[in-house]
Amino acid sequence: MSSLTPRPGIMDITPYVGGESKLPGVDRVIKLASNEGPFGPSPKAMEAYKETATSLHRYPDGGAWELTGAISEKYGIERKQIVCGAGSDEILGLLCRAYAGPGDEVLYSDHGFLMYYIAAKTAGATPVTAPEVNLTANVDNLLAAVTEKTRIVFLAEPNNPTGTYMGKDEVKRLHAGLPKNVVLVIDAAYAEFVADREDYSAGIELVEASDNVVMTRTFSKLYGLGGLRIGWAYGSAEIIDVLHRVRNPFNTSNAAQAAALGAINDDAFVEKTLKHNRKWLEWTADEMRKLGLTVPDSVGNFVLVRFPEQNGKTAEAADAFLREHGLIVRRMVPYKLPDSLRVTIGLEDEMKLFVDAVKDFMNR
Repeated sequence: MSSLTPRPGIMDITPYVGGESKLPGVDRVIKLASNEGPFGPSPKAMEAYKETATSLHRYPDGGAWELTGAISEKYGIERKQIVCGAGSDEILGLLCRAYAGPGDEVLYSDHGFLMYYIAAKTAGATPVTAPEVNLTANVDNLLAAVTEKTRIVFLAEPNNPTGTYMGKDEVKRLHAGLPKNVVLVIDAAYAEFVADREDYSAGIELVEASDNVVMTRTFSKLYGLGGLRIGWAYGSAEIIDVLHRVRNPFNTSNAAQAAALGAINDDAFVEKTLKHNRKWLEWTADEMRKLGLTVPDSVGNFVLVRFPEQNGKTAEAADAFLREHGLIVRRMVPYKLPDSLRVTIGLEDEMKLFVDAVKDFMNR
């Protein structure tokens, strides 16, 4: 038996498992499990990626100067207050390493992103959850869970996997109620899908009005670059300086930076994706409700389908049935939603095949 002992808390972590992509004996697999873009990467991103092939022997720009400049220009924010990461989830981990440790607490809502727990435990901090109301993060419940040990509050706005959001006024109220030594992290991975709602803000205004707020974003969802791992954060100059000190020197590859540069201003691709998502998100939710299933209103690129758990019509049985028919969705047991499946909005024919399969399951 090995005498090597990891730091306390590490062995409590269940490794994050990504969505599957293959099924034994199935020729065509329809993957609706990982909230990936239905159309793949933007054409401009793919072209920029190809152009990096001759320079793969060169180390990337550690500070992602061109990319932070493009982000700064697009959103009208200060370049020096932006840091890039290997997906926004790397930045979540960096924040925990920088601001939380043994004896500290990291707070988030009950069905928050799994990486909040993992990031907190990896840093030696204690993860704490607050109850949601109607599958939505609740300001009063979060504030009631704050203690003198709280160092970070993670708020997914909107949230994965529920697809819900609080709204900018409630986020401001949450921030106003937090002690000044607590970092509020607004995880806005799905911000682009909800940006047209008047009561929503990804967090830019709150970052600029305070020094203890960070907004994290990603190129993995709308822009279809999940395979390259590229994201970014916007925060006070002080927080961004800290993150630069704890990140790896070349944490984002030159290929990822180039593809993100190509994607960020591909307005035609963005509009095409958003238009498609709006149509098939609504259609899929309506079709599920017609079958007597519960689907909370979602503003992401996915729906949460809740099964009644009667007459054998459980989420577990539905998942097994879908897999038999070549459809991979995401079970929500790790999110304490065992009655639910999260379903990404894919291509038109994929969504029709999914709905037909669920109809067969419910009617068999």
